[in-house]
Amino acid sequence: MTTLSPKPTITREQRAWFFYDWANSGYWTTTATVLFSPYLTSVAEQAACGYAGTSDRPCREDVDVLGFLSLSAGSLVFYVITFTTLLSALLLPVVGVLADRTESKRKLLAGIGWTGSVFAAAMFLVTGSSWELGALLLIGANLCFASSIVVYDAILVDIAPPDDRDRISSRGWALGYLGGAILLAVNLAVVTMHDALGMTTQEAVRVSMLSAAIWWAGFTIIPFRGLKDHPPRAVVDPEAGTATVRGSFVQLWTTLRGLRAYPQTMLFLAAYLFFNDGIQTVISASSVYGEKELGFDTNVLMATILLVQFVAFGGALLFGRVAARIGARRTILGGLAVWILIVCAGYVLPAGQIVPFLVMAAGIGLVMGGTQALSRSFFSQLIPPGREAEYFSLYQACERGTSWFGTLVFAVVHQMTGSYRPAILALIVFFVVGGALLLKVDPRRGVREAGNAEPAVL
Repeated sequence: MTTLSPKPTITREQRAWFFYDWANSGYWTTTATVLFSPYLTSVAEQAACGYAGTSDRPCREDVDVLGFLSLSAGSLVFYVITFTTLLSALLLPVVGVLADRTESKRKLLAGIGWTGSVFAAAMFLVTGSSWELGALLLIGANLCFASSIVVYDAILVDIAPPDDRDRISSRGWALGYLGGAILLAVNLAVVTMHDALGMTTQEAVRVSMLSAAIWWAGFTIIPFRGLKDHPPRAVVDPEAGTATVRGSFVQLWTTLRGLRAYPQTMLFLAAYLFFNDGIQTVISASSVYGEKELGFDTNVLMATILLVQFVAFGGALLFGRVAARIGARRTILGGLAVWILIVCAGYVLPAGQIVPFLVMAAGIGLVMGGTQALSRSFFSQLIPPGREAEYFSLYQACERGTSWFGTLVFAVVHQMTGSYRPAILALIVFFVVGGALLLKVDPRRGVREAGNAEPAVL
C-alpha cells in the first residue's frame, strides 16, 4: 500500500520572511513601477519644455545635469536607474559580505528597509520642475531596496532546506505580488476619485507614493519581529576580520577571485545578468511606454499594473508547481520563451487600444513572478555554504531593481529614434542571450561544485 507524503507546512519564521516581500512590494509596485517614472519624466519635461509631454505633443528638449551634460527629458529616468545600478555594483557586494558576517540579519534587513522608506516618503515633496530632488530620492530608495533584498534573499537559505526552496521562494514572491496589488488597488481608487477627494491628479499621485512608503515601513515590522537571529555559518577569509567595510572589501576580493572555482555558478550569473536585465527594463519602462507611446492615462496604467499583479500572484504559484515536476531550470527557459513573444507583441501594439494592451499585460504577469522566484531558489543551490549573502549580493546586482545595461540601451535607442517602440524591441537580445547561456548550465554539476546536497528535482 502506497502512503502519501505529508503535506509540506509553512513555519512561523517562513511566514514572517514572506512579509518582507509583501512590505517592499508596496514601494516597488506603486512607486517604482507605476507612478514615479512617468511622474519624474513629466517633472523633467516641465523643466525642459514648460509642459509635460504627451503622445500628441511630445517634449523633445533636454535637461542640463550639473551644467555640462544634456540628457533627453523623456530618457532621464532611465539614465537615473542606470546610474543607480552602476553605483549599486560597488555597494551591494559590501552589503552582502556584511550580512554574512552579522549576528542578526533581521536587524540589518529592517534597518535598510526603514531607511529606504524614508527616501520613498520624501518623494511626496517632488513638485513643479524639481527633477533633481526626484532623481536623488529615486537613487536613495532604489539602493536601499536592492540592499535589503540582498539580505532578504540570503535569509532564504537559513529558513528553508534545499528541497523546499522553490516552493518557499515562489510563495514569498506570490505574496509580494498580492500585497503590491492590494495597495495599488487602493491607490487606483485615490487617483481615479481625486476630484471627489479634493485633490489634483498630481496630488493624488504624491499621496499614493507616500502611502507606499508607509506600507514598506509598517509591514517590515513583521519580519523584524518574526525572524530569528542565525549566526554566521562560516568566515571564508580570516584576514577579512569582523563585519567592517574594510573587511568586506577583503572578502569581496576573495569572492571574485574564488568564483572561478564554481564555473556553473558563474555561468548562471552571466545568464541571469542578461535575461533579468530584459525583465527589469520591461517592468521599469512599462508605465512610461503606456503613457508616452500608447497614449493611456494614469488610471488605465494603474488598472493594468493591478491586473499584472494579480495574474503574477497565480503565475508565481503555478511556476513553483511546474518546477516541482520538471525542475527550475527548464521552467525558467519556458518563461524566457514567453518573454520573447511579449517583447515582439509590445513593438506592434496599437496605440490607444486597451484590449491588446491588457492581453499583453496578462502575459507579463504570468511569467514575471515565476521566472524571478525560481531564479532566486535555483541560484541558492549553487552557493557555497556560509557565503549566501555574499553571493546573493552579486546576484542582486543583476536583480529586479538594478538592471543597468537594459535601461541604458532603452534610453539610448529612444534618444536616437525619438520613439519607444524600437527601444522596447531592442530588449529581445537580452532574453535570447540569457536563455542561450542558461541552456549551457549543468544544474547538478553546479550543486556538487558548490558542496551542497542535491535536491530530488533540479
